[in-house]
Amino acid sequence: MKPAILYVDDDVAMLEMVAFYFRDQGYTVATASSGAQAMRVADVERFDLALFDISLAGENGLQLLSYFKTNHPQLPVIMFTGLAEQEELLDEALARGASGFMRKKDSLKDLCEAVRSYLPAS
Repeated sequence: MKPAILYVDDDVAMLEMVAFYFRDQGYTVATASSGAQAMRVADVERFDLALFDISLAGENGLQLLSYFKTNHPQLPVIMFTGLAEQEELLDEALARGASGFMRKKDSLKDLCEAVRSYLPAS
């Protein structure tokens, strides 16, 4: 069975590109463009890992992370951001339970390696 990823990003072009890449790498990918949509999807589907943009339009990805760590505590979550280097943001994401933190300027190959490292062992 293919590992299932939930990817949340309000940047539609980025959402489509990353989802396509992971599908091409053999993953099942569900996407959401808002926190509310992500919560609805997670309530009906099972995921092995989640990838959240930190800066969602009108929302805060860190609040979404907190919701997921409360309601889906075993789900590894990687925060994914296009924001400039901000150590406080990284520290807060990790303090709220993020498994990892990647920047959008990192290569998709590096992101895929991070995803693999946080997937639960089969």
